[in-house]
Amino acid sequence: MFHVELRQFPHVARAFNLSREDLEARILRPLAAARPVELNERRWSPEKVKLTVYEGPAIPVEEMGMGRGWGNVTKTGENVTDRLLAESREAIRSSPVLEGLKEAIVARASEQRVGMVELLSLAGALAADIDAGQRASLAARAIWELLSEGRVSLTGPGGTD
Repeated sequence: MFHVELRQFPHVARAFNLSREDLEARILRPLAAARPVELNERRWSPEKVKLTVYEGPAIPVEEMGMGRGWGNVTKTGENVTDRLLAESREAIRSSPVLEGLKEAIVARASEQRVGMVELLSLAGALAADIDAGQRASLAARAIWELLSEGRVSLTGPGGTD
C-alpha cells in the first residue's frame, strides 16, 4: 500500500492505503506531467507542492485517529518518493505513445497545417485509454518537444511564422 502527503505552506493533505494504480492516476502522473493534483478538495500546484510517498503495510482506521496515521506510516513504511516520481517522469518521457504521436504530427504537418482540434484527434486515436485531460497534456508535450527539436514550427492564422 502507498501513503501520500502533499505540503504547500500552510496546507497539508494526506491519503492513506492507496493502490499503485490509484497513486499513479491521481497523483504521480499529473505531477510528472506538471499538472495540478486535486486531493481533499484542494488543488495542489506542481511547482509549489512537496510530495512524500511511503510504501508500507495498510494502516487500519483505528491507527489513524488523533493524528497518529502519518507517524505510523513513517515508522513502518519506506520513503519511495524519488523512485516513484522518477519512474513516472521516465514513463511520460519515453512513452511509445508520445513518440508515436510526435511522428504522426510530423507526418501530418508535412502535408498540411495541423490545428488544435486535429492535434487532439491524433492524440485520441493513439491514446484512447487515457482521459481527455491526459490526452491534452500528451499533445501539448509532443508539440513542445517537436518545437524544441526544430521538427515543426508555429504559424499564425494566415500561415505566417
